[in-house]
Amino acid sequence: MVRIGIMSFAHVHAPSYASCLKSLENVEFVGVADPVEARGRAAAESFGVRYFPDYDALLGAHPDAVVICSENVNHKDIALAAAKAGCHVLCEKPIATTVEDARAMIDACSRANVKLATAFPVRNAPPILRAREIVRNGDIGKVLAINGTNRGKMPGGWFVDPVLAGGGAVMDHTVHVTDLMRWFLDQEVTTVYAEIGTRIYDIPVDDCGVLNMKFSGGVFATLDASWSRPQSFPTWGDVTMEIVGTEGVLYVDAFAQSFIAYDGRQKGVALRHWGDNMDLLMVKSFVKAVEEGGPVFATGEDGMHAMAVALGAYRSSKLGRPVELKEILGQ
Repeated sequence: MVRIGIMSFAHVHAPSYASCLKSLENVEFVGVADPVEARGRAAAESFGVRYFPDYDALLGAHPDAVVICSENVNHKDIALAAAKAGCHVLCEKPIATTVEDARAMIDACSRANVKLATAFPVRNAPPILRAREIVRNGDIGKVLAINGTNRGKMPGGWFVDPVLAGGGAVMDHTVHVTDLMRWFLDQEVTTVYAEIGTRIYDIPVDDCGVLNMKFSGGVFATLDASWSRPQSFPTWGDVTMEIVGTEGVLYVDAFAQSFIAYDGRQKGVALRHWGDNMDLLMVKSFVKAVEEGGPVFATGEDGMHAMAVALGAYRSSKLGRPVELKEILGQ
């Protein structure tokens, strides 16, 4: 039995992860720690677990691992505390808001000999796994270029606070698809050029961003990382890639396992998901790594490199020129 607690219910994905923990027979959901009492207590009551008023209190209950779902800027401090307590860590993305914080998390977990995983659930989606297999097998030849999207709804709340979130849509939506591109290609982003702005909402952070990336193996990629979906959109967003190779083109949509329902009684139209729960697959993978001592599906280093692309995009937009990722990573 793996004992796991959730550190903060600030993130919109926290309820999904909590549901996953509750559904697994080999997991004891220890409880929810949240310094915002109303939020944390409501979450704990909703899932029938104990509420802890602060993170040290939950760590004092000696969980084997924790899931960090706090505001982005707080990831580092929570992860360092968890590592000190000997707890494995699954951290919501982006892993941090600075490279320095990400490195501190990676180093602390390494010294404590605990696992640090970045919450990239899309890596666990069967359509994505199949697409990666096709690419890695060379079925579409040598990859030349990738066109990706991660467009979603504007989440509001602390996500539009530049201090707590570390940015806006580009910080929020660059990391998933950039991570997939790195994982598919086994290449690193070397250069990024970005156009970023606030075009849709009256908020203090960006809501639109288009990135152009060059990879170490010569692949060219673009990514639309925007909060361009209206609140009425039937899903929170999308994750797609069009991968162009010398022998073919592959299109993958991570959320295509759904159908449109026309409801005459409700006089409405809705998108109904029928496929695999990638959050559950991710949590299962993390639990297995903790239980058996194997590798995690996405490391802290994976999280840092994906986040560095977002930081490079912001610098590029500010300077109006391409930015070398070694400028961001300090290499």
